Amino acid sequence: MENDVKKLVARIESLVLFRDLLKDEVVGRFIRLLETVCGENRDCREFVRSYSDFFHSLVAQNMAQGLSGNCSFGDYLTHAVLYRETPVSLMAGQNHAAQMPGWLTGMLAGELNVLGEMAATTSRGIKTEWLRNCNREADIVSELPEWSAEPINYRFFEAGKPWGDSSDRLLDFYNQCGSGIFARYNGFVWERSGEQGVLRGVDDPDPVRLSDFIGYELQRKEIVENTLRFIRGYPANNLLLYGDRGTGKSSTVKALLNEYHSLGLRLIEVPKDLLSDFNHILRMIRNRPQKFIIFIDDLSFSDGESSYTAMKAVLEGSLENRPANVLVYATTNRRHLVKERFSERAGLMSDDPNDEIHAADTIEEKLSLADRFGMTITFTAPDQESYLRIVEGLAQQRGLTVDRDFLRKKAIQWEMMYNGRSPRTATQFINWLEGYLKTQEET
Repeated sequence: MENDVKKLVARIESLVLFRDLLKDEVVGRFIRLLETVCGENRDCREFVRSYSDFFHSLVAQNMAQGLSGNCSFGDYLTHAVLYRETPVSLMAGQNHAAQMPGWLTGMLAGELNVLGEMAATTSRGIKTEWLRNCNREADIVSELPEWSAEPINYRFFEAGKPWGDSSDRLLDFYNQCGSGIFARYNGFVWERSGEQGVLRGVDDPDPVRLSDFIGYELQRKEIVENTLRFIRGYPANNLLLYGDRGTGKSSTVKALLNEYHSLGLRLIEVPKDLLSDFNHILRMIRNRPQKFIIFIDDLSFSDGESSYTAMKAVLEGSLENRPANVLVYATTNRRHLVKERFSERAGLMSDDPNDEIHAADTIEEKLSLADRFGMTITFTAPDQESYLRIVEGLAQQRGLTVDRDFLRKKAIQWEMMYNGRSPRTATQFINWLEGYLKTQEET
């Protein structure tokens, strides 16, 4: 087996398409372990150290990837193949498997076979080979923990077959799901790490679905139709969702992701104060096969705020054109997105030489920002009957059995005592009611 181990190390070092894996901590420690097994220096302490270092990093990285308690090397390598960005994954995102160059698909199959061999290398086999050449401190070596060779969570590659047999299937995966972070996650948040902006994938997005909402059917119909046109590659508009607080504007945008991510939709939430990074975000997602909605929540600007200029560039475009796979959806509680002062209107008829001559132009520019969105969808607070209809619908969704008159009376009392009439208030009331009823059942 020693020659087989040396040959595997050489084949790993020959990787081209997946060459970045050689810089990976887990793979690097695996290679070090193999080199220890077939090396001339038979130091048991060095073997135990290399073995334990690899095992520790494997478990730690699997936990970091959400594979809690998993010590499968097959899972780790499968995750790397599916979700690391490589030249072949980027190319396959733009081309079907049949359009890929023959030399590249052949190389892909060969390198997948190498990774499959790595995954199939068992901890028991490594310990046996070490003890065959050096049986000193055999009790320590035999008691070392063992990892799993087969994938546990990922069943992408067929068991018992070379991984290279699934190369066409992998190319189809890249073409349909994209590559790298955009294949692994559906929702993202743009953040600052020091002076640099980074795209963070959301592990646990809000699970809200369109079917969860009650009321505002016409508004959501417009939003859904615009989104589906965008996903299908047809012309679509940027959207401004305007209205009273608690009416479900932000939740509606989040629900779109849960409904249509399988069609290639992705959502990137960008804080208002980071809008100056917009062009950098565009460069990251330009020419990707997915469709991206840039989501800006609670949009409004103070006078002279720098992000106002950035928002205008986002909507109108700058020298660097916004790609066809990007739309902007924003929510706001303000009809006029930029705060306006009475002193500015006074400037229209002012004798003060320090006032702006063309004050009307400044006012008009501030009022026109909302008009730069293609469509404005309005969510107003419900009247009492609409509010009660939402309450009754939510109670039915939760399976709450309660007298209708009691339900309506308590719902009215709740909105008067707390946050006024809105779908959010209705949900908060139902949360209280469900807890109240369950407490009553216990007593």
